[in-house]
Amino acid sequence: MSLPKDFLDKMQTLLKEEYEAFINSYEQEKSLGLRVNTLKTTLDQFETLNKFDLKSIPWVPEGYFYQQADRPGKHPYHEAGVYYIQEPSAMSVGTFVEAVPGEKVLDLCAAPGGKSTHVASQLQQEGLLITNEIYPQRAKILSQNIERMGIKNAVVVNESPQKLAKHFPSYFDRIVVDAPCSGEGMFRKDEVAQEEWSLENVRICADRQADILEEAATMLKPGGRIVYSTCTFAPEENEQAIGAFIESHPEFKIESMKAYEGFKPGRREWSNSEAEGIEETYRLWPHYIHGEGHYVAVLRKTEDAEFKEPKRQYVKPLNDKKKIQEFLMFAKVALVEVPKGDYVLFGDQLYIVPEEMLTFDKLKVVRAGWHLGTMKKNRFEPSHALALSLSPQDVKHSISFAADSDEIRAYLRGETIPFEGEKGWYLICVDGYSLGWAKLANNMLKNHYPKGLRWN
Repeated sequence: MSLPKDFLDKMQTLLKEEYEAFINSYEQEKSLGLRVNTLKTTLDQFETLNKFDLKSIPWVPEGYFYQQADRPGKHPYHEAGVYYIQEPSAMSVGTFVEAVPGEKVLDLCAAPGGKSTHVASQLQQEGLLITNEIYPQRAKILSQNIERMGIKNAVVVNESPQKLAKHFPSYFDRIVVDAPCSGEGMFRKDEVAQEEWSLENVRICADRQADILEEAATMLKPGGRIVYSTCTFAPEENEQAIGAFIESHPEFKIESMKAYEGFKPGRREWSNSEAEGIEETYRLWPHYIHGEGHYVAVLRKTEDAEFKEPKRQYVKPLNDKKKIQEFLMFAKVALVEVPKGDYVLFGDQLYIVPEEMLTFDKLKVVRAGWHLGTMKKNRFEPSHALALSLSPQDVKHSISFAADSDEIRAYLRGETIPFEGEKGWYLICVDGYSLGWAKLANNMLKNHYPKGLRWN
């Protein structure tokens, strides 16, 4: 591995006697991780069905190290959203968020969705998760991952932090700022990060992070928590960024959190700041843990911070149920219960919006909440998102095939499957986990697995 010379010189100056162990870590195999989706399963159920060679990740109860040979991304459970493949160190961010069901949470720089889906599992479908990505193509990938994990209470938006700050002043209980950074901590697994790195880029990233934190601060309620993270070693983007923020925002304090084995405190001597609590931030180093480089700081806004409740406009739900009559008819024959909540139509797409969602006006919305399906002429077609958010107990008809069965492979390829039963919509499951829709007629299951997701 050919690391940038300026980077090596800088790290040698910073780490001194630790430098050799740090450099030697680049010769080791990178650690691979997956996080079980507790919206879909329990850890006991997953471990009973699991066929992979897994070991627990100490800092996240739902996290496991896996072996390269396992290839969990090529397994039907991945398509069913039973787990999310995520770098082990990155999982620490969700652990420190500690979201509580019913809260309003923002993931400000969210794609591809690892932190958002982790937070969603903590919220357990209660409250509101707004998950944002400024780049449109990455926002689509984020939305797909929200869908795959069966999340009902998330709104995906494609906006700048500045635009969101104007829309959501003093609104959120918790905010995740996984800040765009110089990516030094990812050099072992991402050659592109090496190629794009420069000392100048570190400075650019630090300036951008300061701007993002400024906007996040205005969106947080008094008493709320910001979890700031980067995947870089650069002090300019870590201790110095947090120190400067705390010094200019006396209403914020660095909060002490549980340290896990191998987590190292932030370096006071690298901070250029007198801010209290720098040692309560955490560095994850590849020569101390099984994971890549990461930095995490938890910032609490004081309860007595100046606060003036702004006027807020909330989403106006659809009150005329005649406009969604076809959906209500589908729900009556296909579902055990009609989904409850505030319905909205985006064109011909029907959603249930999470409670307390502010107006969508002037926001670029990618996913408006729980996507139920498409209102077509004289009929309703359920969405893939609806299938993935349901369990066999929620529907009138379901069929479960084993993960290693010919039927599951045929379904994932988009093929029809012979089956005898009552005609209508069926939830197709793998070992009891929802995977998608099929419609039974003439003893054949017509496949409704999305074309863009089908296996070859």
